[in-house]
Amino acid sequence: MEKNETRGKGEVTSHSVFGAPCWVSLATRDLEGAEEFYQAVFGWKWRPNSLGDRFRVALADGVPVAGIAAVASMWQMAVAWTVYFAVDSADDAAARCRERGGTTAVGPLALPPGRAALLADRDGAVFGIWEGPLITDWEEWRAAAPTFIRLHTRDAFDAAIFYGEVLEWAAARPGCCEVHYDGDEVVLRSSQVVIARIHSGAVEAAPDPTIRPHWQIHFTVDDVTACVLAARAHGGSVLQWEEGAGEAVLADPDGARFTVTARQRER
Repeated sequence: MEKNETRGKGEVTSHSVFGAPCWVSLATRDLEGAEEFYQAVFGWKWRPNSLGDRFRVALADGVPVAGIAAVASMWQMAVAWTVYFAVDSADDAAARCRERGGTTAVGPLALPPGRAALLADRDGAVFGIWEGPLITDWEEWRAAAPTFIRLHTRDAFDAAIFYGEVLEWAAARPGCCEVHYDGDEVVLRSSQVVIARIHSGAVEAAPDPTIRPHWQIHFTVDDVTACVLAARAHGGSVLQWEEGAGEAVLADPDGARFTVTARQRER
């Protein structure tokens, strides 16, 4: 990957990391409740966002790592975590999505200092795109946010083609993401680092019609058990976990699902 270019102090263009996940954001109904819950689970601190009173930015050791927006009711959106991918042009990426059978839920619209859109692939999995300066340097964000994403879908190969064309994976220019197979999954790499996986079971198996396609966001943590206990104590739910296991699927009090994974655990 090319060294990130800057547009000014503290602003990193999405163009140098195009196609890669660059941010995660939670759509919720209860801003204060979400702040309290995620501070308890992850130790995040909060700062206002320039977009208004309904928005907050989460800080991990002072580094911006995620966004929270109390817009689920206002915009008639599902309460959920969404991953955003960096693109050169939000308009072009949204058009490529529609041309390939996906849909546009919101945008593209101006969210200074950039432009964003909320899209869905042709199987209904929701994802976002972001054009413009990144809130945090990409490498710094990846180290501090410790975010990893996996698409659970009915046909990994078909999904990889869709996202590859929409987000320009494996493009013939520096900075693009590389796509490979690793066992039963399609793997997305940037500078040889795994940044996302697409999973649908065995590659040779028929698509599973029971899977509800979605992007699952994983946060790597030092202590999975502590996160599970904090989630329970603050109104969240434990959807999948065995005591002592290095991974747990949780839901916040508003129902948004996410996964916590032990930091030392290999993916």
